[in-house]
Amino acid sequence: MPSRSRRPAPAARRRAHPGRTDPHPGGVRGGERAAGGAAGVIATVGAVTRSRTIVFDLGGVLVPSSRVIPLLAAELEVSEEAFTAAYWTGRIEFDLGGSTTGYWTSVVEGVGREPEPGLLERLARIDAEKWSDLPDASADLLTALRDERLAVLSNAPAPLAAAVRAAEWSSAMDALVFSAEVALMKPDPAIYARADELLGTAPGAAVFFDDKPENVEAARAHGWEAHVWEGTDAAREVLGRAGG
Repeated sequence: MPSRSRRPAPAARRRAHPGRTDPHPGGVRGGERAAGGAAGVIATVGAVTRSRTIVFDLGGVLVPSSRVIPLLAAELEVSEEAFTAAYWTGRIEFDLGGSTTGYWTSVVEGVGREPEPGLLERLARIDAEKWSDLPDASADLLTALRDERLAVLSNAPAPLAAAVRAAEWSSAMDALVFSAEVALMKPDPAIYARADELLGTAPGAAVFFDDKPENVEAARAHGWEAHVWEGTDAAREVLGRAGG
């Protein structure tokens, strides 16, 4: 089981939820439809007045890959190099909502193992749990930003999206936008527009952090102030220069 990481302070977790949206069609959250459908959700988000909207990628930003890849490779008893090659093959389809069983079968066969059901289930569980397990440095950053409007924009499969929504730290976020749920992926310009729609913001109102330069460039082309992620300390400096 993953270690329980420190979460944003109670003040961040107690923030009112009217501004937090789930990017399901129609703005559905927790199995219920908000009054007025998607338009009602967007109007509610727009009513929340905080100084900035800060959007984070998840993997490689809020959660370092070093917390995930070694564990999965160890589970398969293969080198990280061999596992990484198999892991990213077919990941685009998975991140766009593809089959969990199909993806992990491909990964396991890619490293020369037999895709036993129990093994596939363990890998899927570790992947979702560890990518959604916030380290202390990221939890501290979100706590420091508790008076801002916060969002996650991630290329992530459905199991990971569900794990993040279930994680206590995600209650501090005003929007959670995952590729598997909106059928769009970074750096597609449409996913940045979708995030703006869900947040009720104009492009110039968002500050974005991502570890992939191509995603940062696409965000800048959309109108966001976007930065390549260099760690939590660097993010604090950037946000401080921006008037945080």
